[in-house]
Amino acid sequence: MATIETRDGTEIFYKDWGPKDAQPVVFHHGWPLSSDDWDNQMLVFLANGYRVIAHDRRGHGRSEQVSGGHDMDHYAADVADLAAALDLRNAVHIGHSTGGGEVARYVAGAEAGRVAKAALLGAVPPVMVQSEANPDGIPKEVFDGFRAALTANRAQFYRDVPSGPFYGFNRDGAEVSQGLIDNWWRQGMAGGAKAHYDGIAAFSETDFTQDLQSITVPVLILHGEDDQIVPIENSAHKAIKLLRNGELKTYPGLSHGFFATHPDVVNADLLAFARK
Repeated sequence: MATIETRDGTEIFYKDWGPKDAQPVVFHHGWPLSSDDWDNQMLVFLANGYRVIAHDRRGHGRSEQVSGGHDMDHYAADVADLAAALDLRNAVHIGHSTGGGEVARYVAGAEAGRVAKAALLGAVPPVMVQSEANPDGIPKEVFDGFRAALTANRAQFYRDVPSGPFYGFNRDGAEVSQGLIDNWWRQGMAGGAKAHYDGIAAFSETDFTQDLQSITVPVLILHGEDDQIVPIENSAHKAIKLLRNGELKTYPGLSHGFFATHPDVVNADLLAFARK
């Protein structure tokens, strides 16, 4: 397996396909999944002449199951180490959900020349949890419930999430894909419980306001209007107002996992953005 060792000695698994002299497109997965969540998009971008890269976040997938560092600063530092090791320049970074937060934190502090553009899909910025500063956010008790369910029976919790709200399969008339549900469970169970437990705070409590405000490269925000995991009103609609060079596109009726349920629609938008 292809791996790098980060600055704190953590082994990170990654995929790197396509011509090394082509423009890199780097994919960042959501919680608690792995780089495999981007298989469709990686194959499509590869077929269109790009170099495609995706890594398993620390504690996820095939990366090392370390006990610490499961926070956005470490996630972004790991991406910086990957970009340096592979000498990625003029890259397009695409992140979903937690991966969108990772992209925002990394891009905000990236070395000059490393990043050309960024896309945030169903992403958690600017901040999810409810607080005095974010009164219409999601109550912390909801995320405490995630932690309790993960601790009690992680395997069942990882069945319930994709078969219900993640892909909108709990909606009347939804076309349910058992393959997507099984693949979500497979990816989740490959990772470590400690990383996933700590990651709930990372994706729900991190404030990305300053990251978004400091990003100067073009940013595309894509979001499903029926996102039950990262509600659009508390995320995309706020994030677009903080960006200097942002574009927002929303999808009526689509869920949190919209790039998996409707890849042809989303891939066309991502390719068009990359080619601008």
